[in-house]
Amino acid sequence: MRQLTEIQEVDTFLSSYKMSFLYISQESCSVCHALLPKVKTMLEAFPRLESVYVRMDDIPEVAGRFSVFTAPTLLLFVEGKEIVRKVRFVVMQELEADIRKYYDLVI
Repeated sequence: MRQLTEIQEVDTFLSSYKMSFLYISQESCSVCHALLPKVKTMLEAFPRLESVYVRMDDIPEVAGRFSVFTAPTLLLFVEGKEIVRKVRFVVMQELEADIRKYYDLVI
């Protein structure tokens, strides 16, 4: 999972893939740091799902663009439209099931 550092990169990323995943975090967020490795590992089960992460510290505009009020915020997009949103304390089995549901239909 690569890190994006500009809002234009985020826009380009979301418009470039049929299905994409965006992980939004903050530097001072301990939950963000603990959850990211788990999410990366889980996403290995979805090899054709493109994923990136951004830090709100680097791209403050991302909070307004995606209505993010807390971190981490995990967003799944299909054709550039938000389909799934998970926030703060994420149940990994639920996230995986939600991704699987759309992954099997879209990709």
